[in-house]
Amino acid sequence: MSAIAPSGAQFNIGEAAARSGVSAKMVRHYESLGLLPPVKRTDSGYRRYGNSEVHTLRFIRRARGLGFSMAEIAELVKLWQDRRRASFNVKRIALAHIAELDRRMADMEQMRHTLQHLADCCHGDHRPECPILDGLEG
Repeated sequence: MSAIAPSGAQFNIGEAAARSGVSAKMVRHYESLGLLPPVKRTDSGYRRYGNSEVHTLRFIRRARGLGFSMAEIAELVKLWQDRRRASFNVKRIALAHIAELDRRMADMEQMRHTLQHLADCCHGDHRPECPILDGLEG
């Protein structure tokens, strides 16, 4: 159901969610954060989304999949929608995110190393002594 609908097509929140791969709850959340412009509503108050909003939701989903923060995504959405943007602004955000990922991976590698060392020191038998718990105790 991810095919592009005819121009001018309108979808309810469930259809927009299905077409974008984002849950209806997250669609409302992204709206509340201002990542989507206010959408049209029917006379009875139901939201109506077009292809543009679905496309934006897909963009947000892909950015989330790469681990960008909501603040970064908000900035990326603005840049994406601004056809006069300077690409260095986009690259700046991407490089900062890469640096953060590198930092987190280094932290995780250190955690893995420490835990592996503690596990290697543990006999894993029926005795109560446990270097893992001792290490966690500090």
